[in-house]
Amino acid sequence: MSDTGSYECRVTWHNHLGNQSCDPLRIYRPETIDQVAAIVREAEHAGTTVRAVGSGHSWSDAALTGGFLLETDQLARAPAPEREFLRREWAERHLVRAEAGIRVKELNSYLDGQGLGLSNMGGYDHQTVAGVISTSTHGSGITFGPLNDFVRSIDLVASGGRVFRVEPENGPTDRARYEAHHGARRALVQSDHWFRAVAVGMGCMGVVCTAMLEVEPKYFLREVRNFHTWQRVRADLEDGSVLERNRHYEVLFSPYQRKHAYPCLVTTRNYTTDPGRRPLSKRTRNWAVELASAFPLTPHVINLLVDLKPSLSPFLLENAIRALIKDEYDNVSYRVLNIGAANVLPAYSCEIGVPMDGRHLEAVERIIQVAAERRRLGDVYQSSPISFRFVKASPAYMSMMNGRGTMMIELIQLTRSDGGYELLAAYEEALYELDGRPHWGQVNTLTGSHELIASMYPDYGKWLEVHRELNGSGVFDSPFTKRVGISE
Repeated sequence: MSDTGSYECRVTWHNHLGNQSCDPLRIYRPETIDQVAAIVREAEHAGTTVRAVGSGHSWSDAALTGGFLLETDQLARAPAPEREFLRREWAERHLVRAEAGIRVKELNSYLDGQGLGLSNMGGYDHQTVAGVISTSTHGSGITFGPLNDFVRSIDLVASGGRVFRVEPENGPTDRARYEAHHGARRALVQSDHWFRAVAVGMGCMGVVCTAMLEVEPKYFLREVRNFHTWQRVRADLEDGSVLERNRHYEVLFSPYQRKHAYPCLVTTRNYTTDPGRRPLSKRTRNWAVELASAFPLTPHVINLLVDLKPSLSPFLLENAIRALIKDEYDNVSYRVLNIGAANVLPAYSCEIGVPMDGRHLEAVERIIQVAAERRRLGDVYQSSPISFRFVKASPAYMSMMNGRGTMMIELIQLTRSDGGYELLAAYEEALYELDGRPHWGQVNTLTGSHELIASMYPDYGKWLEVHRELNGSGVFDSPFTKRVGISE
């Protein structure tokens, strides 16, 4: 049997927050695709399973396994060492193939050095490339799909240790050159059907080892953060023009009335010129907020306040929203797209996508109702502002945005919030009634009962066709796949 590399036995793994953990049989840290293939074959020979994990920033159980766990931090190069064999018509496009374990943060640094930048990204940059792709992580802006929609080619290891390069039908790889180099050792599949399945696989299709992304020349953004009430934001969303005239548009929202009826922070981001000569005050966010957030004790103090006196939450939410107001912040794109101070707080979240056909506005009213009901019944509070982001429809079969423009609702709770998980479950149930779909990488209560996934995803059957081919031995099954009903 070929070299699998070294491994550790019976070492407990837990995610970044510590709300998910497992005791795998072995933990591997492969350095090449060939080692990944050997590990998969070894797992099949031993009758166990394989799961790959990146930076551990997922709050769901998607990465857990009782078999072999693959930590991908040694598969973290950009560009990846895999040869491209580009077709001539793709040669002038801005492309980068990165290894799956590289974090978005390091990828941004590499791209910046090349005079390039991601067209969009989520509000955080510590996840791995494979993680954000496989769970359909997203930013905000109705002209942008989720991050998997910027992928043009994927190298992955499937059951049997088979190595596939999967691309759309008009993908970038020259078949003749690829097959002449690799022979029968690797397979090139250029199929829209396969690509739409593999693009969002939640780790169920195999181990993603590299991904080619299409990027753009380096650019700069201006961010503006304004205070509004939900009444005004709702009217703007009904009109829709705010989404069309801004490159990025998102909202932070409190479901409680205090001085104002449901306070909101509206953030817009649009192209600007290089701000290098502008005053420092225009090239930074609120320095006091950023400094306080970086102070190690600040998150613990806020968590303690919420724990000791939950009824302070409406006051804290409105003041948190007000503290983030800023008339202008100009910087290179990836620094602006990273939302900053909020990422420091110890928290977890559930995120649900609802269609932007009027139900996205109804969803906010449902959230207000659930928050009020839980406050009245059990003194349970929302402890962090709720985020609304707007994403273009995606062709990926298992993307939350599949086939529809989507408002993604991120329901964040501080870690010491009493009843926080129960409140998120109540939101989730209410939003399912509006055709909501949960984010694969965040807290959710999705189960395999009542054909729930099939009812949410019209192309689930197509996804399963490819899954049966790539996971024929069941080597990529896991507690997650059993919970949601994917395992057969």
